[in-house]
This record gives sequence, structure tokens and C-alpha cells, in this order.
Amino acid sequence: MSNFLKVVVFSLLVIAFFAGFSNFGVPQIEPAPPPKEEKLELGAMTIDQFVALGKKLFEGKGTCTLCHNPVGGRAPLLDRAAAAAAERLNDPRYKGKAKNVEDYLYESMVAPSAYVVSGFGKAGTNDTESPMPDASSGSIRLSEAELRAVVAYLQDLSGVEVTVKIPTEVGTEQKAEAKPAQRPPAKNAEELIAQFACTACHKIGAQPGGPIGPDLSKIGATKDAEYLRRAILDPNADVAKGFARGLMPANYGEQLYARELEMLVAYLVALK
Repeated sequence: MSNFLKVVVFSLLVIAFFAGFSNFGVPQIEPAPPPKEEKLELGAMTIDQFVALGKKLFEGKGTCTLCHNPVGGRAPLLDRAAAAAAERLNDPRYKGKAKNVEDYLYESMVAPSAYVVSGFGKAGTNDTESPMPDASSGSIRLSEAELRAVVAYLQDLSGVEVTVKIPTEVGTEQKAEAKPAQRPPAKNAEELIAQFACTACHKIGAQPGGPIGPDLSKIGATKDAEYLRRAILDPNADVAKGFARGLMPANYGEQLYARELEMLVAYLVALK
């Protein structure tokens, strides 16, 4: 009986130790507040400065070059997007509401499934659904003025007339002072993957995905939770062979809730 009691006491002590360690010993990962909108003095900007802002957003905050690049082939190149817009507006497959090039480019960022370039739709949708997320929401969340700046850049990049008027009433300086809305946590890993458009670069399980990042369909068979957690939080720490550094955003640690991170890691570990 004494041995039995010793085992019970030892078991309780071990459980208490791990419970305490998980609650107090493991650093809690909370997403950093969304970055404040850059204060834009729109009224003092020239159109050239507005175009330059669009280029900065295109290559930075908008993460557009993650997919729209000549290496991955996951999304169409945009150097002629504005020039091709008129033809696409007249395409029978177009199902948007834009009436001109400027509105088409804007619409392509906030409602990307309005027109999907042949060969770049989600697998199994016959190019009727785009894998691209709405750039005005989710983890990208470009403001109205920022979206217009990207449109101006795309027009300039294509060598067509820049028709965008610099917004005067949609200043991000007011938004900079507003408290950003808290993102509700994802209910499950599948929802989280969709929210952050992971399949734009990765094939994950049964979900079709792009070739820009490693195929994660059976990643749990070769990688443990520690490796996967590090790969999400610090993607350049250990880049998979055959893939370039710097393609995966390095700020997911600021965007994910702790429970979302662990939920995603557990999901990936289970992919055998």
C-alpha cells in the first residue's frame, strides 16, 4: 500500500510541476498590436510621391511580391496589369463591377475572384476562384488611401496614364490615432490557414496550394513541434533545401495568438 501511495503522490507532483511550468514557465505569446498606419501627409504629396508610396506598399506591407514574382509562378506578373485591364473587363469571365482600368485594379485587390487570370485560380475551381486574400482585410489590411497608392503604382508600372487622384478625405492620419480592432481568434487550424492564405504558397494536407513554399502535406512525419514552431516564428532560421530565404513573412509571431500558434503546430504535427 505504501508503494501505491508513493506512486500516487509522485504522479500528483509531476502533474502539478508540468501544470505550473506550462502556466508560468512558458512565455506567453501574444500578438503585438497591429502596426499604426504610417502618417501620410496626403495633401502635400505629388503624384510621383504617391506612386512611390504605392511601390513601397506593394513590396512591403502588401506582401504582393510574395506571390507576384517571376520565381514562384504562383500568381501572374503585374508589370502589364493596367495595360491588360481593358481586355479583361470585356472578357465574358469577368464578373465584377468595375467600369475602367483604375476601378478594375482596385477591385482586383479587394475582390480578387471577380476576374481570375487563366491558370492562376484555386485548384478545382476552373479559374473561377482566386487564392488571393482581400488586401483590405485579414493580416494585410491596406487602408483606402494605401490601396489607391498601389493602383497608381500599377498604372505607372504598366506605362499607362496614372488616373488615380490622391485622396484628400481618406487620410490615414486619423486612422493612426484610432485604436485598431482586435482580431477574433480562429476557431480551428483550417480557419487560421484560410485567414492567413497559407495555401497561396504551401500545399497543406488535402488542400491545394502553391509551390513557393515546401509541401506540408506530410510535414509531421519528418519534423517535430519545436521545429515547426520555430519555422513559423522565425522562418529564416532554417530554410528548407531548394527554397529561398525571405519569402515567408517573419511577423507571424506578432499576428498569431498563443493558442492559434499551438493549434497550428499541433495540426501540422498530425500531418503524417
